[in-house]
Amino acid sequence: MEKVTLDIDGIKVEVDKGSTVLEAARTTGIEIPTLCFLKEINEVSSCRVCLVEVGNKLLPSCTVVVEEGMIIRTNTPKVREARKSVVQLLLSNHKRECTTCLRNGKCELEKLSKELGLTNIEYEGEKSYCDLDLSSTSLVRDPEKCILCERCISICNNIQTVGAINFSGRGFITKVAPAYDRPIADTTCINCGQCVASCPTGALIEKENIEDVWRELDNPDKYVVVQSAPAIRVALGEEFGLPIGTRVTGKMVAALRRLGFDRVFDTNFAADLTIMEEGTEFIKRLESGENLPLMTSCCPGWVKFVEHHFHDMLDNLSTCKSPHEMEGALIKSYFAEKEGIDPSKIVVVSIMPCIAKKFEEQREELSNNGMADVDYVLSTRELAKMIKQSSIDFANIKDEEFDSPLGMGSGAAVIFGATGGVAEAALRTVFEIVSGEKLDDIEFNMVRGIEGVKEAEVNLPNGKSISTAVINGLGNAREVLEQVRRGEKHYDFIEVMACEGGCVTGGGQPIVSSKIREKINIKAERARAIYEEDRNLSIRKSHENPCINQLYKEFLGEANGHKAHELLHTQYIKRSMF
Repeated sequence: MEKVTLDIDGIKVEVDKGSTVLEAARTTGIEIPTLCFLKEINEVSSCRVCLVEVGNKLLPSCTVVVEEGMIIRTNTPKVREARKSVVQLLLSNHKRECTTCLRNGKCELEKLSKELGLTNIEYEGEKSYCDLDLSSTSLVRDPEKCILCERCISICNNIQTVGAINFSGRGFITKVAPAYDRPIADTTCINCGQCVASCPTGALIEKENIEDVWRELDNPDKYVVVQSAPAIRVALGEEFGLPIGTRVTGKMVAALRRLGFDRVFDTNFAADLTIMEEGTEFIKRLESGENLPLMTSCCPGWVKFVEHHFHDMLDNLSTCKSPHEMEGALIKSYFAEKEGIDPSKIVVVSIMPCIAKKFEEQREELSNNGMADVDYVLSTRELAKMIKQSSIDFANIKDEEFDSPLGMGSGAAVIFGATGGVAEAALRTVFEIVSGEKLDDIEFNMVRGIEGVKEAEVNLPNGKSISTAVINGLGNAREVLEQVRRGEKHYDFIEVMACEGGCVTGGGQPIVSSKIREKINIKAERARAIYEEDRNLSIRKSHENPCINQLYKEFLGEANGHKAHELLHTQYIKRSMF
């Protein structure tokens, strides 16, 4: 690679030709502040916070490409004053309610204001006023806190290819909104929450259900059960100062008990159940050749994406409910029957890494006997807030274990949290059921990793093979499904997770600033912790979970049987494509 030599604050630097000034500065340890910049997602230099002095010009470092002999100054009086003016102008049209904002302490605008030493706003004048958009079951839009950085637009349009939001209006009345100012709920938004995770302020936040859950916990007539998804245990610790990728399973269980939940279950139990149901469904489809490829249905954002954009492929989706919905259905039937509890008094709370689950739990299709399978969904962030509200010393709390029987899960269930995990868990079981042989090596490394699309051909002892595609990120999913439509690609099994990296980086996980994202591969670190937990468990295959086998024996009968379909399977609907 051809090199370029330049001078940054008196330091001679040699970098690859084509690098930006921002990249070059960071190789020397010089941190240039940014706000709109999100590496490989939003590199548009719209905010001008990253200005540097080159000769007698102020230029945005995030998009200006280095040149041979360039002399750059990042900390001159001219640069400092320009940055302060830029941030003051942003704040002049910003709803400054920082102490009550959900992003307090995690807001990049707030942090930058402190770093620049801003104590007053010089530019006070007319402000733009917009109504809150509360239409979505998953998120809240507050345009008065928007700084027009474009991050959410880039994520929604370029990465997810959903296109629910874009710029609207011109000049002072410019804002980010759905087309024709429609409520976000009336668009093709799939509720993935990646816009929330990328927003540097509080303009996009999750719709909280904390007070709803506290109310249920305080009601002596209700029996409140909680379940937690596998991705929670490798991210929750970050909210309490622990390193990214720290596993806190036991601490999480103990904290949930302190909050007052009557039972603490693991969604991993239902992930194992999903493999039994989906695996059996897949084997039947392989034998009949109908509705192939089978596409996973664990991710509600992905399911809604298909409902909007791929009506002709709805029958390819597995009919299985997502794991937490399965578990909710079983808590209000199997568990209620075993414990002699009136199911109408049971409240099921799911702790999920994904705010699309908030939309999912309100789907009419996901209920039995007039009762929703799941009553409330809390994100990882919401759970952390509840723990803090209760003054629990999370970092030092003693580990505890999940309750039985719906608290036992295998290693195959744990890896559901990472992209490729569902496919690998299914392959562990399907291989052994179809072949009747034990796997020597149960780790299918060909479906692991954070690449957007991974392909694998798994050979079975009977001479047959399973062609698999593992996809994360809906832009990648759109591309692959279009290829399948055109007959250019042929698969037997397709796993899709809406969020890049899978559930570990879901829209409800701890907020990570753009600077930390550049230094640490969040997807890889949380996935590493997921696979560590798998390796540490004694049972690593779904079909070897004794509690799952007991469930079929005592209650469900056979996998994909009548009762299982009644409780654990669902249907999908065509939605507007616009």
